[in-house]
Amino acid sequence: MTARPAPRVLVLRALGLGDLLTAVPALRALRRHLPGHELVLAAPPRLSGPVAATGLVDRLLPTSAPGREVPTALPWTGPAPELAVDLHGNGPPSHLLLQRLRPHRLFAYAHPDTPDIAGPVWREDEHERDRWCRLLRWYDIPADPLDLRIPAPSTPSPAPGAVVVHPGADAPARCWPRKRFAAVARELRRSGHDVVVTAGAGEGAPAAYVATEAGLPPTAVLGGAGDVPFDQLAALVAEARCVVVGDTGLAHLATALGTCSVVLFGPVAPRLWGPPPDPRHRVLWHPGADDSARPGDAHGRVPDARLLRIGVQEVVEAVRAVTGGVGDTAPVLGSVRP
Repeated sequence: MTARPAPRVLVLRALGLGDLLTAVPALRALRRHLPGHELVLAAPPRLSGPVAATGLVDRLLPTSAPGREVPTALPWTGPAPELAVDLHGNGPPSHLLLQRLRPHRLFAYAHPDTPDIAGPVWREDEHERDRWCRLLRWYDIPADPLDLRIPAPSTPSPAPGAVVVHPGADAPARCWPRKRFAAVARELRRSGHDVVVTAGAGEGAPAAYVATEAGLPPTAVLGGAGDVPFDQLAALVAEARCVVVGDTGLAHLATALGTCSVVLFGPVAPRLWGPPPDPRHRVLWHPGADDSARPGDAHGRVPDARLLRIGVQEVVEAVRAVTGGVGDTAPVLGSVRP
């Protein structure tokens, strides 16, 4: 007698690494609530490593779109999903994309242009982890936004105990000046820390600049010509003393692995995308008079003014605070603010 295939749940989250990791609590809630189902995640193929590392997804359905747009189609085959869950956005494009598959049920936020979806009301000023857990709770699925950890990898770290400095981001608005990253790396090296610089694909030049100006050897740069393979990147972060990074995917990886981090925010408030309150994490943000959730353009072409208010010495001191000074063998030098 042929066994009946498991019912399938399709989750749409066709975005980046940070987006995937902020959705871990929601994915874990679905996994626990629907243990006999096959959980399929529609996401970019480049996330196959991170998706597997969460241990929560049975299969990745490869799909992508430019920027943060909604894919035009999904390569779904076979019977309609038992359940489709929109963790991509507030629709209607993402709603309509999933509705075309005729799922038996669809979980999504309400939108006036898709009135047949009776979901909760979307809130602009809400942390990304909270947003998707609230969606599931509205549909009577318990979800805890702090249930965000992923397992540490078994791969050995290429630089155990190092401070990881990551100067890149996917938009100039969230890129702290590389000269300042170099100054931070130099101060940390002089204080006795091992320092490595990571770079995503196409970020080799700024990473090499940071390493050179900090007095680090070329071997201290990981990545650049391409992304660091995810198993190596996760191992590096998992065993790092601290990660110094802007508001980008590597910051969320540090949070997911429980690694100390210093995260630099500019155009978007940390209350929307930052780590949870925890002494291991320090967020730096200077919004000025405008304390709105999104005072700047997260995808702008120049570094955000709020990001530029963060000084070198402030970052160095934040690293010392989250690490308890471990690794320091010399006093931090005078304030440097290029």
